[in-house]
Amino acid sequence: MTLTASGKPRARRRTAFALALLAALPVAVLSLFRALPVEWPAPVVQLLAFTPWVVLPAALAAGLALFSRRRWLAVVTALLLLIQLFWLFPLDFGRSLPRAADEVELPVMSVNSEYGQADAAEVVRLVRENGVKLLAVQEHSASLEAALERAGLEGLLPHRISSPTDDAAGSAVYSAYPLEAVGLLPDTPFQMPTIRVAAKAAGLSATFDLTNVHTLPPVDSRIAQWRHDLGAVGHVGSRAGHRVMMGDFNAGYDHLEFRQLLDRPLAGGTDGRKLVDAGIANNSRLIPTWPMEGMTLPGVTLDHIVTTPEISATGYSVHRISGS
Repeated sequence: MTLTASGKPRARRRTAFALALLAALPVAVLSLFRALPVEWPAPVVQLLAFTPWVVLPAALAAGLALFSRRRWLAVVTALLLLIQLFWLFPLDFGRSLPRAADEVELPVMSVNSEYGQADAAEVVRLVRENGVKLLAVQEHSASLEAALERAGLEGLLPHRISSPTDDAAGSAVYSAYPLEAVGLLPDTPFQMPTIRVAAKAAGLSATFDLTNVHTLPPVDSRIAQWRHDLGAVGHVGSRAGHRVMMGDFNAGYDHLEFRQLLDRPLAGGTDGRKLVDAGIANNSRLIPTWPMEGMTLPGVTLDHIVTTPEISATGYSVHRISGS
């Protein structure tokens, strides 16, 4: 008696083979964009922001390839999946130095207010509930400034350096401690001031420079300005002293330009230490910060808190604010 294999399993494997190829192709293309150290045009840069989500079609392609019993395809898709996992959980990134016994704790918060439309009461509630001592606002407006005052922010953070505008260029820093304006990053459409903060807690004091970051988004011909803005932030971050750069970078870890910012050699450093992304240091780099309303897109992380390694980040969270 002769037994013959059913045609149905073969048809299913052929279908799985075709679907695996379809799933693997965009993964391979985006992986190429991500791997090559090239200044890509705006559409590719925007696509790279969604790189973390590519692990899903990569896993699907690997599973289908196994089912199809095509060994070469299984190997290729497994490699693509491993690459995505490596980028999701990078091994080589800056870490803070060990915490000191006499450190000053300073909860900080950053919010892009979207043309000043953020709900002021919610901002003040988050400041109060989280014990925030330093707040950076991007796209700050005169109307938001007045609304924050009415909501009671001045009672929590009485020190302020602000420059409101009617467009997206405005900025503000509110603090429980004295502030001193240091300067503005040059040649940037959005204001990116650097402000010296003199913090005190439990009889201890600490001084550092805060840069309120808001780079131009990488769209159309403005992508050159986006690269310039990130370079300017990286330059100020590499200077000597304790520094915090927080706000809307309009860039994620999968952008070459943001990794170059983090990797820039620090002034006076000879041990290879780099700037530290607080989200990465707290294993939270995949918590999305955009979009929070409007377009239905997979969430990506474009807002960051970056510090010099002497400043340790002990927690990290993302919150929604109505209107922003």
